[in-house]
Amino acid sequence: MNPLLELDHIHLAYDTPRGLRTVADGLCLQLARGHIGCLLGASGCGKSTVLRAIAGFEPVRAGRILLGGQVLSSPRQQVAPELRRVGMMFQDYALFPHMNVAANVGFGLRRHSRAGREARVAELLEMVGLAKAGDSYPHELSGGQQQRVALARALAPAPELLLLDEPFSNLDTDTREHLAAEVRDILRSTGHTAILVTHNQAEAFAIADRIGSLSGGQLQYWDTPDALRQAA
Repeated sequence: MNPLLELDHIHLAYDTPRGLRTVADGLCLQLARGHIGCLLGASGCGKSTVLRAIAGFEPVRAGRILLGGQVLSSPRQQVAPELRRVGMMFQDYALFPHMNVAANVGFGLRRHSRAGREARVAELLEMVGLAKAGDSYPHELSGGQQQRVALARALAPAPELLLLDEPFSNLDTDTREHLAAEVRDILRSTGHTAILVTHNQAEAFAIADRIGSLSGGQLQYWDTPDALRQAA
């Protein structure tokens, strides 16, 4: 496999009042272009820290993070987050409350012409089923609708990799399951590569091509849902 994303024996840790806390110790994984990966684990296991390292917000103390063969992070090299071609969806949506939906989606397109930006925003709102919501404000939308806006905004600059940090955890069970299926279908249709972190096993099996469990700083497995079902 020629992976788009590769974590090559990365070591992540941070200082606490009680000393250094290791989050990842020699963690390795590869994710092919167009695939969706998922990191499962309990709260505090470090899965979100791994995402932050991929995004460029946490340094690696050993090992390398590569995207498309380019080293993004190593102890000697750190590509700035805005130069990584990586998009991110957050648990709390992180929408700008003073901007309408169209402005939120177009926020990362400021270098585009006005016409190009408006066309891209319209395309994305259509894709996420919110074609008529451009003039609405975040507080006027449901949680599921806000998360669709967050997805459209993350996809707007056409990132090579999309990171999803517990994106459905604030939603009720029915909305979460429905939206997870919608997000999976959208990513499949666009061919985007993505990594999701969650503590919800059903969510992982519903959306991912590859699933891994993070525990004690180690990846316990990294395999397809079918293979994991057969091994259970």
